[in-house]
Amino acid sequence: MKILFVSLGCDKNLVDSEEMLGLLSGAGYEFTDDETKAQVIVVNTCCFIGDAKEESINTLLEMAKQKETGCCQVLIAAGCLAQRYKDEVLKEIPEVDGILGTASCDRIVSLVEETLRGKKESVFEEPGHFRENGGGRVVTTGGHYAYLKIAEGCDRHCTYCVIPGVRGPYRSVPMEKLLREAKDLAGQGVRELILVAQETTLYGMDLYGEKRLPLLLEELSSISGIHWIRLLYCYPEEITDKLIETIKKEKKVCHYMDIPIQHASDRILKRMGRRTNRREISARISKLREEIPDMAIRTTMITGFPGETDEDLEELLDFVDGMEFERLGVFPYSQEEDTPAAAMEGQIPEETKLARRDAVMELQQEISLANGEAMIGRILEVFIEGKVADEEAYVGRTYMDAPGVDGYIFVNTGQELMSGMFVQVKVTGALEYDLIGELCDEDESAQ
Repeated sequence: MKILFVSLGCDKNLVDSEEMLGLLSGAGYEFTDDETKAQVIVVNTCCFIGDAKEESINTLLEMAKQKETGCCQVLIAAGCLAQRYKDEVLKEIPEVDGILGTASCDRIVSLVEETLRGKKESVFEEPGHFRENGGGRVVTTGGHYAYLKIAEGCDRHCTYCVIPGVRGPYRSVPMEKLLREAKDLAGQGVRELILVAQETTLYGMDLYGEKRLPLLLEELSSISGIHWIRLLYCYPEEITDKLIETIKKEKKVCHYMDIPIQHASDRILKRMGRRTNRREISARISKLREEIPDMAIRTTMITGFPGETDEDLEELLDFVDGMEFERLGVFPYSQEEDTPAAAMEGQIPEETKLARRDAVMELQQEISLANGEAMIGRILEVFIEGKVADEEAYVGRTYMDAPGVDGYIFVNTGQELMSGMFVQVKVTGALEYDLIGELCDEDESAQ
């Protein structure tokens, strides 16, 4: 019995998919990338913004065709869209045989078995339910890096976001479970761990009554085989001096931090339900850079939030210009039903949202190129991800680059390199978002 598994959306969703793949593999199922040969198709969906919902629906519709043209017997919708729109999915896409909620990934095997027997099944635990998965994971990222989800859900209730309703309240994964999982991943050859959650900085507050991300980083750093540890989704107001000190001290922890800021106008931040302001954000970033001068900061912004004025946009542009973020992404606001922001007055036309996004990204492109040119001549450690076809060059990432969202460094060398290797590279050129370099010889690496 062959299964096709399609994982959409964020890296946290990918971890769920990998856990389900592990459970299905342990139950004896085989996997295929060819939808025409799959008896079972599982789509792990996303519904964070409008584009993600559209992609999820289109994927389900495309896979539904295999019920007629392929050998598909069962189609299962899992994840956030399935959780949020269960009734609509079953009504509009009758080819769907099973629905699996976000907190029920550990029930995937029984759901597949039930639907193969001809039953229509929907499996939902309460979003606050914390599942235990003893089946291991099938790493789908190439084997040399993996995401470690350290918490589930969110308590923030930002006015634009559906996640608390879909994923439930914030709940940390017990540290001993994370350490077991990290050791297992290292045993499989994983060399970079990327810590993810809706908010990593609050890790441990619900379980231990204190923030234990610094301790977790220390414990993970002791695991043999792990070379890099990367932090994503650190809310600015929760970045403590202790966390900064730990990043400075632990050599395996990359000097990289993803800090979702969303805006720089205090008025818009308040409307968004964010719990900080521009002055506090600026102070925290200044502290980070003062303590760790080579810190690479990635952030995301939202343009076109309800009520955003030209003056608010100018504040955002001024902030981005002054901060000179190493990495930055911008999303036009997505009006999500059942969120407070969706009912706010002052909804912005789509073309205005996009134009404002483009204005921020044009500014960031200039900043990014200048930052890249400033790197020329530096020697950096590079994680090799693969070879450039038909060229004596390889694609890699520096400590400043998270997979899938940041840039690359193209390494020119006639030597044979393997994916997962760490090598020393001298930067020789820069593009808007990528670097160009050449493999260092031993003398240069020792400098």
